[in-house]
Amino acid sequence: MKKEYDLSKMKRRKNPYSAKLKRQVTIRMGDDVISYFKSLSEETGIPYQTLINLYLRDCVANKRKPDLNWENDGAA
Repeated sequence: MKKEYDLSKMKRRKNPYSAKLKRQVTIRMGDDVISYFKSLSEETGIPYQTLINLYLRDCVANKRKPDLNWENDGAA
């Protein structure tokens, strides 16, 4: 193996994995939701945004749907 390589002659190419990268979005969440995932983050050592993504990915994988019946919870 050489000690140094001349990379200036290499041809550039697009990252083949770039299509699978995460996309940044803006989303509004309640303080209670953020606090919950931040506390889980402290327990696990996993960043809270990663935990939210993992939870949502699990929902997708298991085809979980939210309970949209809010009639009796007092929300207006």
